[in-house]
Amino acid sequence: MRRHNRIRTRWAAGAALALALVTGCEGLEADGDTPASGGGAEAPASGHAVSPLDNPDGTAPGLAPVAGDGPRTAARELIDGLRTKGRGPKTGYDRDEFGYAWMDTADGVPLARNGCDTRNDLLKRDGQEVRFKSGSDCVVIAMTLDDPYTGTSIEWRKQKASEVQIDHVVPLSYSWQMGSSRWPENKREQLANDPLNLLPVEGRANSAKRDSGPASWLPPAKSIRCAYAVRFAQVAVKYELAVTEADRAMMSKQCQG
Repeated sequence: MRRHNRIRTRWAAGAALALALVTGCEGLEADGDTPASGGGAEAPASGHAVSPLDNPDGTAPGLAPVAGDGPRTAARELIDGLRTKGRGPKTGYDRDEFGYAWMDTADGVPLARNGCDTRNDLLKRDGQEVRFKSGSDCVVIAMTLDDPYTGTSIEWRKQKASEVQIDHVVPLSYSWQMGSSRWPENKREQLANDPLNLLPVEGRANSAKRDSGPASWLPPAKSIRCAYAVRFAQVAVKYELAVTEADRAMMSKQCQG
């Protein structure tokens, strides 16, 4: 029996909740050259968030804009160095191929094996005024999130868990089509639980993104788009993933001027 079938049995009681919280709602990529990114909101100013160029392992909170000629030049150099190839078929893709959500046992990534699942680790990392379940220093039940994707501040409560979802910056389905289908399972588990590839964001924005690359979807907050492109590139470099030529061109464009 395959490992992920055993996992399904073990976690059946929590299946409904897991489905509600799984990020990167996978779907078909939008057509056309202009990303389906919604309006032009600006990201909120927050000293809590850190530029991705200053946060190469993803352990610092948020996603601050990349500002200034020097950082933008460094961003373009990173992006322009990415390998490109065509997006392969989605045949065989299953979320369980990347381990159950949100496992604390993925080896080789920050925050693993600390006794707290990945989702709660990220809510603690990015949330402000965080409140925990009574008797716990892990389970987050309330917080304020400055959402980088929409530029809004979200007063989140666990009773409405789906209002904040954890986005895989490089969607798992996208990675599957770009080569992770051939990886060993432990490497896929790393990608799915690596804080470098994970951001708490507004649930509706995450659902709109689905499994799109940057050529088809960018965050509505225009000021954060270069930072988003950098984070996408950082993940691709770390995991030796190619991106499509259209995605690389769109990413580089976000860091011009």
